[in-house]
Amino acid sequence: MASKETAATGRWPKIRKFLNDIHLYLGLASGLVVFVVCLSGTIYVFNTEIREMATPELYSVVQPVPGQNPLPLEELLPKVQQATGGKVLSVKIPADPQRAYLLMVKEKEEKGEKEGRSEKAGKEERGQNLQTDKKEQQAFLNEKPETGKNQKAKGAEAEKAGPGGKAPEGRRPSGKSYMVNPYTAEVLGDARAETSASKFMQTMFSLHRWLLLDKIEEPIFGEMPNRTLGSIITGVCTILFTLGVITGIFIWFPQRLKSWKQGLSIKWSGSWKRTNHDLHNTLGFYSCILLFIMGVTGPFFSFEWYRNGLRKSLGTYVAADAPKPEAPVSQLPMNASENQPVSWYSFLQTIDQTLPYEGDVTLSLPADSAAAMMVRKNKTGFFAPAAADQLYLDQYTGKVLLVERFKDKPFNERVSASIKSLHLGDVYGMFSKILYFLACLIATSLPVTGTLIWINKMKKKPGKKSKSKQPAQVYS
Repeated sequence: MASKETAATGRWPKIRKFLNDIHLYLGLASGLVVFVVCLSGTIYVFNTEIREMATPELYSVVQPVPGQNPLPLEELLPKVQQATGGKVLSVKIPADPQRAYLLMVKEKEEKGEKEGRSEKAGKEERGQNLQTDKKEQQAFLNEKPETGKNQKAKGAEAEKAGPGGKAPEGRRPSGKSYMVNPYTAEVLGDARAETSASKFMQTMFSLHRWLLLDKIEEPIFGEMPNRTLGSIITGVCTILFTLGVITGIFIWFPQRLKSWKQGLSIKWSGSWKRTNHDLHNTLGFYSCILLFIMGVTGPFFSFEWYRNGLRKSLGTYVAADAPKPEAPVSQLPMNASENQPVSWYSFLQTIDQTLPYEGDVTLSLPADSAAAMMVRKNKTGFFAPAAADQLYLDQYTGKVLLVERFKDKPFNERVSASIKSLHLGDVYGMFSKILYFLACLIATSLPVTGTLIWINKMKKKPGKKSKSKQPAQVYS
């Protein structure tokens, strides 16, 4: 027994040295890109909060009288349509009475364009509504459309239109997003209007996703779009970073149990080299789970093969040519006497009775006479999950046709639908955002502290080796 323990003890330094070398080379190969990606990601965690803080006049409203109810939607929606000259596609009603409503409005079509939509297109759209989570994830792949000559080389990327782009066939046009005062019906402004804050956050997004290569119009590498090139670089470096996290955990584990305490604390009283060692070692350990999640989900937005592979491993992959699931449809009234419109108040009451919790409600108005009203409700609060519950209501009777509670879905489907939130950090509201912010800040420091460790080791003279029989701990 003793001989086996001795053999295991003797093999561990060699294994540790091998893992340390792998960890070092992975870090050197990806360190600069990881630093840039993590720094921009740290800022982008609070993308929504930063944008809203910069333009509070768009998002905050004051109740004229404390406790006053907002205007009924029967009165609000026509006023907004009159003010914008378009057709309301959806309305988001926040739980906070001091928050503005968000309305998606489709502008009127030019003369000569085909008005309305065929029943076939409406049917396709209802099928697409069942895949909302997947569409949201794919929207993150290309948040801003590219311009200039580089746009011509995008190829397959053109099928995923960003804000302002043409919606794919069978999908509802995005329209314009307006913030509206629910008490006065005043249109406060365009939610997508460019501001200094939105430009800054878009730059952070571009830096995080494409290393700002999308800002260069001329293709850098052959006919490859610069966004594709930037996506490949960040994707590959993220994979290397994930492998670095895994090898780093193995390197962290001490040979003796009594040495564990040393790996869980930072010795501030030691030399700067020792403190730097501890910062890399200890902070990396405390943040390793979140860093692993960020690293595993990151390439999802860079490589199609990775997206498909991840979905297949989760059992949620659906081929592009697979038939789309059909959403429930409204039951057309048999005669005109039965065609009495249901009040918006009744719709909202049904929603609150079916999903009895405080949350933001988004109503997607029916696309045609047969479509159902799709409803998404998100919980609010410090620990509120990003995932929404979904309802389908008959537009003529208000009857609940289908309830899709996120918590009732199989675990693999919940994970697959939450990949974007797992990467961005809003999977559990502000609570997880703060954790992701700290973890991403630590990730930004790891290439710096790791490089310093490597430089210090390179400066050591070859002849000066420790006389101790215990192998030195290496954390780089």
